Amino acid sequence: MPDKTTIGTLDLDTTLDSYATGLAYSSRSPLLRTPADEGLDHEDISYPSSDGTPLEAWYIPREGSTKLIVSMHAFTMNRYGLPAHLEPWKSVFGPGNDTEVDFIRDYRILHDNGYNVLAFDFRNCGHSSAANGNLQSNNRFEARDVLGTLAYIRSRPDLASMALGLFARCMGANATFRAIDTDPRAFTDVRCLVAPLLLSPRAFLETALQRDGLGEHADEVDRRFRLRTGASLSDGTTSRWAPSVTMPTLTYGVRDDTLTRPSDLEDAFAAIGAAEKSMFWIDGTPNRWDGYQWFQRHPERILDWFGTHLG
Repeated sequence: MPDKTTIGTLDLDTTLDSYATGLAYSSRSPLLRTPADEGLDHEDISYPSSDGTPLEAWYIPREGSTKLIVSMHAFTMNRYGLPAHLEPWKSVFGPGNDTEVDFIRDYRILHDNGYNVLAFDFRNCGHSSAANGNLQSNNRFEARDVLGTLAYIRSRPDLASMALGLFARCMGANATFRAIDTDPRAFTDVRCLVAPLLLSPRAFLETALQRDGLGEHADEVDRRFRLRTGASLSDGTTSRWAPSVTMPTLTYGVRDDTLTRPSDLEDAFAAIGAAEKSMFWIDGTPNRWDGYQWFQRHPERILDWFGTHLG
């Protein structure tokens, strides 16, 4: 996607192509930290997605614990997070979203509160393998990585019997929702889900275009996206897959998030099929990155959710 400060110097056709290409193709960000930076012992592991794509991950053991949290990252990120304090990532999402996202701090909190953690890179992200011509669908291909991760956990005797919860952010949540819809039996032993910052690709596009004075071109960008991927951005709408999500689910978002609109998360929450579900807003900031960093700053509510459902 183009930097909004330069759109005026580009012709419209190039600008719309930039949006479509940015949403269609993965742009890898580097892993700048490992669990060792937070003093955490870990295993570097690799296993196949459900379609055979090799995935790279960390397993962070907590001695004596029988509870496991699987951590999933957002679009453009990886299991470490995102070096948005550095170029070129610093310029992509605008002021306020130009600070480092470091999920290693989340793993430290989970570990210290009695959880084993498995954090993996989706295909075309971090150190996981390239697949599907480097296309990034936000859920269609990535759902296979969620299913492959669950299969790997069940293949390991030391992990298979653990109480299992999922901490899936943004794209990770979208991929999880679609994976549940695709193969609900694979989730029968998943006790709960924390799915913050739900975001539909079409809502993200429309918000970005409106911010840059190009709101009337959303359908044209979607058409160009489909020419690259064979799918519409609307196919990734989170509420489409949410009715299949029946385990206890907690979600939250930044109410004034400049990268989306509140109704997108509200619609997704309303559509979640779980009898037990909860949602809260983060107020006082327009920065989505404050949502990604919320757990490490205010872990109590999320820890209570995991504690209630994982024992």
